[in-house]
Amino acid sequence: MAAFLTGETGASGDGERADPGLFGPGSVTWQAHGDPMMWIAGIRALYLQALHPRAVRGVMQNSDFRRDAWGRLLRTARFVGTTTYGTTRAAQEAGARVRRIHRRLSAVDPDTGERYGVDDPGLLLWVHCAEVGSYLHVLRRSGFPLTDAQADRYLAEHRVSARLVGLDPASVPAGRADLAAYFARVRPELAAGPEAREVDDFLRRPPTPRALVPARALLWRRVADLAYGSLPPYAHELYGRPAPDPGTVTRRLRRAGAVLRAIPAQVRWQLPPRHILTAVARLGPDTRPAPHRLRP
Repeated sequence: MAAFLTGETGASGDGERADPGLFGPGSVTWQAHGDPMMWIAGIRALYLQALHPRAVRGVMQNSDFRRDAWGRLLRTARFVGTTTYGTTRAAQEAGARVRRIHRRLSAVDPDTGERYGVDDPGLLLWVHCAEVGSYLHVLRRSGFPLTDAQADRYLAEHRVSARLVGLDPASVPAGRADLAAYFARVRPELAAGPEAREVDDFLRRPPTPRALVPARALLWRRVADLAYGSLPPYAHELYGRPAPDPGTVTRRLRRAGAVLRAIPAQVRWQLPPRHILTAVARLGPDTRPAPHRLRP
């Protein structure tokens, strides 16, 4: 899940035809990650991740975020798709690639001059928790039917993905209570520094060809505002921008979820890189992700 730091991913290989991958069709992850609200959840995760100064410096000091932000977001989405729906070998190769890149990257704290590696376990843990926490929050708040027990199981499942990027699974929150305690513990370390402001500025006004500026104002801004509004109140306070009241945000999330879920899954899944269609072709039609397939 630390692909935020590098934007790195791996392509899904052929593998064994019957290989269910890291999670498999019986997991909460398999069903949940097929939901279209994952895109809004991913933007929320980026907003949240950028509030950790050391983590976001690892991005800004090792890449040209503004010139490659779209590519980074898409590569992160491919990483999630590969680790969710790819074969075990493809997922492990994607994780190994991320670990190799992290080992050779570092950043400098401008206040102290300290140089630190982007593979610092504390930074990897923040990126992981902000990501899976955002996925879970947006899916549930937008109407995806997850019980508390299933939500806990989702977080426990992602100890597996945490291992891929170099974390000790025992150090990773395995349920909602653990995740809430983690966020409370790390809260004093968060701040909206210049790098976070740059991420915020990009997400609000991404570089767009002149002909598409009206579409950016009409569509993208609404998506970014919805992701921002779903952040916890302390994030709004740090960024210094107000958000609608929580009830309004929830209604908008549910409305967006209803609209996006009305698009037939077979249409949505045609978009590259088509991880879900590849997985279903590998494992059979009964493995199509859908909320009704969730185990109690």
